[in-house]
Amino acid sequence: MKTDLSNYNNNWYQPGGKLKILLWYFINVLFFINPLNPVSSLKVFLLKCFGARIGTGVVIKPGVNIKYPWLLNIGDYSWIGEKVWIDNLAQVTIGKHACISQEAMLLCGNHNYKKSTFDLMVGEIIIEDGAWVGAKSVVCPNVKIESHAILTVNSVATKTLEAYYIYQGNPAKQIRKRE
Repeated sequence: MKTDLSNYNNNWYQPGGKLKILLWYFINVLFFINPLNPVSSLKVFLLKCFGARIGTGVVIKPGVNIKYPWLLNIGDYSWIGEKVWIDNLAQVTIGKHACISQEAMLLCGNHNYKKSTFDLMVGEIIIEDGAWVGAKSVVCPNVKIESHAILTVNSVATKTLEAYYIYQGNPAKQIRKRE
């Protein structure tokens, strides 16, 4: 079987209205990806205007890229670090007091390499209360990071990470209990 991208079709995937997506694109470029805007409260306000559910005391650093805010839920006092990419083609839920460190990627989409048409596949991501996603780490579709689990720097989560454990590597493996 050879890949044939000329037959790729993801018309089934409709994340929102075209005008809404277009408006968000420009807001995202001007106020989120743009490193000249350090004002977290403005970002939280704009996310809420586009349907995100954002708790109290959330901190969003410069350079963050969010695909679709209406598919985003962030709990109280969570931190989103510099240049984090939330590619939320599906729902992303981040619990309370969670930390997503610099340049981490939350990727809700992938492609089916078993089909010649390379079909789009999407799956939600859940990051529970007190969890920490280390800098430059990747969280893949359909992954749950349970309460207070840690994904260390530059690691890749491809399956559920159990509560109160530390994970490292690609793919991430459980290395020890979080004390």
